[in-house]
Amino acid sequence: MTVQSQEFAFGMPWESLYGYSQAVQAGDTLYISGQLSHDSTGAFIGEGDFELQMRTTLGNLDRVLEHFGATRDQIVETTILVRGLREHFDTVARLHAAYCGEHRPTSTVMGVSDLALPAQLVEIGAVVRLDMR
Repeated sequence: MTVQSQEFAFGMPWESLYGYSQAVQAGDTLYISGQLSHDSTGAFIGEGDFELQMRTTLGNLDRVLEHFGATRDQIVETTILVRGLREHFDTVARLHAAYCGEHRPTSTVMGVSDLALPAQLVEIGAVVRLDMR
């Protein structure tokens, strides 16, 4: 049995520079790369403002879900990388809970010393099951 796959990109220069897709669908599973806080032109949003970065990052996650016709209730796992985790953990927990609503995916939150962009404080990846309703 051959599993069909589909890739998705925002068309940002760093996608080809680093050689990755924002998401890859393999069968009924969608793997979403770590999203960050940027607008549709690739401009970084929220330097020094963790909550704004978190909200914008979750918004970019929604953009990927929308492309595949998926919903937040189909997320089975999130991975959240945070610079300054001790300082930002309460905000991460509050915004993640609000984003997921009554749905409770598995989640790993990790403190990291650095992320790709100098001003970046958060990155969020996810695994989605498209066959869940």
